[in-house]
Amino acid sequence: MTTTNDEAPKILDVPIGLDATGMRNESDSLGDVEVPADRYRGAQSPRGRGRPGHAPRPDRLNAGRMPMPAPRAAALDTAGQGKFRRPRVPPSLFTIALGLAGLGQAWHAAEPVLGVPAAVPDAIFAVAAAAWVALVAAYAAQGWRQVLADLRDPVLGAFVPAAAITAMILGGALAAAAPAAFAAGRVLVVVFLAGTIVTGGWLTGQWITGRLDQDTMHPGYFLPTVAGGLAGATAAAGVRLPAVAEASFGIGIGAWLLLGSPVWTRLFFRPMLPAALVPTLAIELAPPAVAGAACFALTGAAITFAARALGGFCLLMAVAQLRFVPLYARLRFSPGFWAFTFSYAAAATDALLWITNARPPGATGYAIAVVTLITVFIAAIGARTVLAAVRGQLLPQDRP
Repeated sequence: MTTTNDEAPKILDVPIGLDATGMRNESDSLGDVEVPADRYRGAQSPRGRGRPGHAPRPDRLNAGRMPMPAPRAAALDTAGQGKFRRPRVPPSLFTIALGLAGLGQAWHAAEPVLGVPAAVPDAIFAVAAAAWVALVAAYAAQGWRQVLADLRDPVLGAFVPAAAITAMILGGALAAAAPAAFAAGRVLVVVFLAGTIVTGGWLTGQWITGRLDQDTMHPGYFLPTVAGGLAGATAAAGVRLPAVAEASFGIGIGAWLLLGSPVWTRLFFRPMLPAALVPTLAIELAPPAVAGAACFALTGAAITFAARALGGFCLLMAVAQLRFVPLYARLRFSPGFWAFTFSYAAAATDALLWITNARPPGATGYAIAVVTLITVFIAAIGARTVLAAVRGQLLPQDRP
């Protein structure tokens, strides 16, 4: 069923069922997935086997055939009371708060060049904190069994630590906001950096021992240890813990070297990512951008060989993103679009730090362009997300 507007639903005669041929699109909060048109399946069926975008074999899931009442029964609770499934909060939604925190960092980086009042980034960090609280509360309400199941999931597991990474960034922002808040911010940075390292280490072990299918890998695997370690370096340097910052930087760079090869091998030589995971291609831009910002934080904003090298690689990855634009343009909006936000915000932050430290001719104009583009981009995704939430299309449905 599709709708021409919100008030006038129209039922279309779409060939779905045992007599149909070819493939059809099913969707959930992660995006679109192709499934055989002659099977009664939703988007979760292929993902449930750990191979998103790959249809299950016909000999699985009862040969893909369900009794005719099943589509209606699946929407009802197991007690048969006629209640619809409660919304499922996947860990990938933590990228909403992470992207907003990244936008706050970009505005903070623009302060020296543009003279932006501190109240502007502080307000963005406050919005990010509110989103973080709401998402963590909703996610935790699903129970520890769901959290553990997500950590073991080869696709979703990498997004779970995004909650700790966001809190770590917000702790650093709190410490910088006012001298009276420094101690509290420092505690938050230490606690959530430790949580990021523990979770990232556990996931690394899980990926090694869990018979990981290479086709389930995606650039989101950089989040727990690469982005976590490098963002932790910036946060720790900001709360005057240089030794911790250097150790965290080492974690991020080491994990980048460890994971870069298998992730790139998957992208180069295996089938294209399913539509739901195509936005994670933007995360390829995050490691050099976050590493560049961390390098400035560790060296007191000095333009060193390492900063130049990281800046060069970040530029290469930014150009590569231009080649992905046709892929992105074919996507239908989903909450997965928030995977764009932190990576692009990190690139904007790195660019603004370069503008601040190098002060090229026209620095003010460049800074205005960068901060305007990233703000409009994230605001557009935010507006589309709010619209999806109002329409009840933001969250997938789950069993009570």
